[in-house]
Amino acid sequence: MMNANNYASDSQLKENKWNPINPQNSGVVFAKVGAAIFLDRKRIVDTSFLIDNNMMSYLFDSSWNRYFGKTLFEKLRLSIFAQVGALPSFNGSDVEDIKVMIPEESEQKMIGDMFEKLDDIIALHQRKLDLLKEQKKAFYKRCLYRVYN
Repeated sequence: MMNANNYASDSQLKENKWNPINPQNSGVVFAKVGAAIFLDRKRIVDTSFLIDNNMMSYLFDSSWNRYFGKTLFEKLRLSIFAQVGALPSFNGSDVEDIKVMIPEESEQKMIGDMFEKLDDIIALHQRKLDLLKEQKKAFYKRCLYRVYN
C-alpha cells in the first residue's frame, strides 16, 4: 500500500497513545468485520501503519518473500472463514489454523518474481487499454459532434 486516505501525525500518535505496527519485512492487511470481508481485498504494507477494529493484518517474517506472500494471500479466500450473522466477522482464532505449504526461500523468490513480472505486464496493458478507451471516446465525440451539428 503506497498511500492511505487518513494519516496520523506524531502528535496524534503520542496524544492517543497509538502504537503503529512496524512490519520488519512486509505484511498484508484485510477486512475482518462487515460486508467488506466478502470483497476479499488484501493490501500489502511495507511501512508503519495503524489499523482499526475492522481490520486484521498478517506480518511476514524474514522467511517470507514479500511478493510470494502477497500472491499467496491474494489466492486465500478468507471470506469462507467468516461467521455469518447480522455483522459478518472473523477473528484471529478463525484464521490462525489455516495450513499452507510454503516453499524454500529460493523457490518463493522465483515464484514471487514471476508473479510480480506478470502483474507489471498486466498493469502496463491495462494502462494501454485505458488510453485506447479514452482515445475512442474522443473520436466518438469528434465524429458525432460533426454529424449532429
